[in-house]
Amino acid sequence: MSSKSQQTLDRVVIRFAGDSGDGMQLTGDRFTAETASLGNDLSTLPNFPAEIRAPQGTLPGVSSFQLHFADHEVLTPGDAPDVLVAMNPAALRANLGDLPRGGVIIADADEFTKRNLAKVGYPSNPLEDDSLESWALHAVPLTSITVAALADFELTRKEKERAKNMFALGLLSWMYSRPTSGTESFLKRKFAGKPAILAANLAALHAGHAYGETTESFAVSYTVRRAPKATGTYRNITGNLAIAYGFVAAAHRADRPLVLGSYPITPASDILHTLSSLKRFGVTTIQAEDEIAGVGAALGAAFGGAIGLTTTSGPGLALKAETIGLAVSLELPLVIVDVQRGGPSTGLPTKTEQSDLLQAMYGRNGESPVAVIAPATPVDCFDAALEAVRIATTYRTPVIVLSDGSLANGSEPWRLPQIGDLPNLHVDAPTEPNSVDDKGNPVFAPYLRDPNTLARPWAVPGTPGLEHRVGGIEKADVTGNISYDPDNHDHMVRTRQAKIDGIDVPDVVVDDPSGDARVLVLGWGSTYGPIAEATRLCRAAGSKVARAHLRHLAPFPGNLGEVLRAYDRVVLPEMNLGQLALLLRGKYLVDVRSHTAVRGLPFTSTEIAAVIHEHLEDLT
Repeated sequence: MSSKSQQTLDRVVIRFAGDSGDGMQLTGDRFTAETASLGNDLSTLPNFPAEIRAPQGTLPGVSSFQLHFADHEVLTPGDAPDVLVAMNPAALRANLGDLPRGGVIIADADEFTKRNLAKVGYPSNPLEDDSLESWALHAVPLTSITVAALADFELTRKEKERAKNMFALGLLSWMYSRPTSGTESFLKRKFAGKPAILAANLAALHAGHAYGETTESFAVSYTVRRAPKATGTYRNITGNLAIAYGFVAAAHRADRPLVLGSYPITPASDILHTLSSLKRFGVTTIQAEDEIAGVGAALGAAFGGAIGLTTTSGPGLALKAETIGLAVSLELPLVIVDVQRGGPSTGLPTKTEQSDLLQAMYGRNGESPVAVIAPATPVDCFDAALEAVRIATTYRTPVIVLSDGSLANGSEPWRLPQIGDLPNLHVDAPTEPNSVDDKGNPVFAPYLRDPNTLARPWAVPGTPGLEHRVGGIEKADVTGNISYDPDNHDHMVRTRQAKIDGIDVPDVVVDDPSGDARVLVLGWGSTYGPIAEATRLCRAAGSKVARAHLRHLAPFPGNLGEVLRAYDRVVLPEMNLGQLALLLRGKYLVDVRSHTAVRGLPFTSTEIAAVIHEHLEDLT
């Protein structure tokens, strides 16, 4: 038993940072998994370079993983870390500005060589020159201790050094009373065919834990109690994984096959990777030669009676625009997932942004309306997938799901749903002609609409008696024949828009505990967490503020205009230059006030709280 004291904390934010090859994402993932197993609520923020292998030891090559875990509800990955694990000078320099004074620094002293210091512009060693005296510094020779711990292993020095991330993980696991059993099992699976590498990583993990237990450098360990949660089975899940599982569940609830046509693109590729491993659930994946082929395959699958799905990011959405327009004309259920990233062009491939909204709404030729929804959290990505399939199949329309990089790669605990609680998405395929020709013979009219949804029949090709033509040239109402008639075109354009406008979406719900707040903070997508935490901070300080969040962006909820007009001030934070604010001002004639940033990072809750206070003061 340890003779060291142990303290209980209510929350901790840890950031692991190092070179791209230091395994920081793996270290963060494993620490997160062990934390989830203890029942803490948590939220994560991976942050890594776009390059596969950025220049070693340089600022552009720094990779980090931030984890916020607590004994209460966690809404964000944390505004700033309490603990920074810096594996080299570049990691320290890139992240020190985010670490508040008094925070803990655990640095690999072995990596603070003259050469590495010079790469990032340190004139002297910050671990030795007292420049870090405002922080609680632990300069630990992680590399050399790891190598020494593996002295008996027949591995090269380089191979031994690669295990230093496991040493750091063991140390932090001791420091915050995390188990290591899950990581041990993970390593055994990962290196099952490499027994020497497996033994070395296990030894490094245990050595790091023992170092924390025995060294005088760390006098205290900490524990964070489990967070209260509803009864159920939980697992930690990222947004990309959740959305992939959501589409598999939706296809089964619709009793239709799921076909993904996709081209790999950051940060959406993990959806393709996940679905390609789920063939046993009736999933077909096509890794196409380009974005256009990917969406074409998905649209062809939708024509064939399957759930047609394509995944991409902003640049790919631009390339898919023509085929999405074709899906609008054909009126077929097609789902497009856009995991937004920094732009324009290649932009910031591994960073987050919300700047594809206008492209999703209007980025096609002609009047080309589609439904648009946006998940709010990584877990919500699962439900957003089900909702996208519901809308697409019920209304026979393309649906764009706007996720983003922070949702895709971030994670949180997910309570596994009961199958019986999932919505029934079954849609009957027509089997008989639905009309008669001018001679009274039964025929199939492909654009004879459901009066409630305005959806046309979703006929599976090859069904006897339901032969029909589709294509991109305008169709005559009811018959589907090619038509250049001006009045028919006007009618079809207005009907397609009316179909989107008539989609059944729930009213927006306002969180206004006092009932008399004057300021409403509105959000969409991944701003949910920072906005919710910011309003919680403001209310704790005695301010009255309301909050609402939009999932459905096309169409908007029916009561949105009424909600917006009920407040003296509407504040809308967006990770773009005010795209949703522009739409709301135009549609509802309400002076929505934008707060915008395009830094490739999520908002912090303190930043939004400060904005809220400014608007409250402006109204007094």
